[in-house]
Amino acid sequence: MKEILESLKNKLSTHNFKLTSQREDILKILIKNKNRHFSAESLFAEVKKINPDVGLATIYRNLELFCKLGITHQLDFDSSHKYYELDLEGTHHHHLICVNCNRIIEFNDDALEEFEKELEKSYDFKIADHKIKFFGLCSECKGLKD
Repeated sequence: MKEILESLKNKLSTHNFKLTSQREDILKILIKNKNRHFSAESLFAEVKKINPDVGLATIYRNLELFCKLGITHQLDFDSSHKYYELDLEGTHHHHLICVNCNRIIEFNDDALEEFEKELEKSYDFKIADHKIKFFGLCSECKGLKD
């Protein structure tokens, strides 16, 4: 965790931002739960456990800043909430979203990466980024529907 936190502190510093205690608390939660997707509200609840003085507006402001600096990604899964995840370089992945319970499952598939290369070659097109989302029922919700 310390290495990642130090790297993110350097990223903030490079852009003339300080690692305040509140930012550090937010980042610690994101790093500790790096495979989890947070709404601003769920992140607020987690940070509040270690820093009772933090406000929801502080969470929103810092998530906006972190997105601008490439520390986090904002994810929109066509629901009423936006989700955020830590952006660790080299961890490109895709998402399965349960339409019943809103569970988010990350996956990576080499076949998709190969497909991207084929698209670039076939269309002489340099792909900068892509986002793939599949919507359906997770194993728990599927069991409820069967």
